[in-house]
Amino acid sequence: LAQRMGYKTLFWSFAYADWDVNKQPEKSEAFIKITSNPHSGEIILLHAVSPDNANALADIIDSARERGYEFRSLEDL
Repeated sequence: LAQRMGYKTLFWSFAYADWDVNKQPEKSEAFIKITSNPHSGEIILLHAVSPDNANALADIIDSARERGYEFRSLEDL
């Protein structure tokens, strides 16, 4: 139905309970969780309520790029 209406459906391949404001991992824990099992085509879901994700994001991106991954817009799919 979504496709017939002109939409693309995309699903994330990585998420964890970072949405729970009462259970926020520290920056180092967020980094380890997010970078421990990367794969091609991975779509990572991070929630804006997690300041530790935001603080770790630059390191996460650098780590992925060092491993040879690149970031692309979902519009490219």
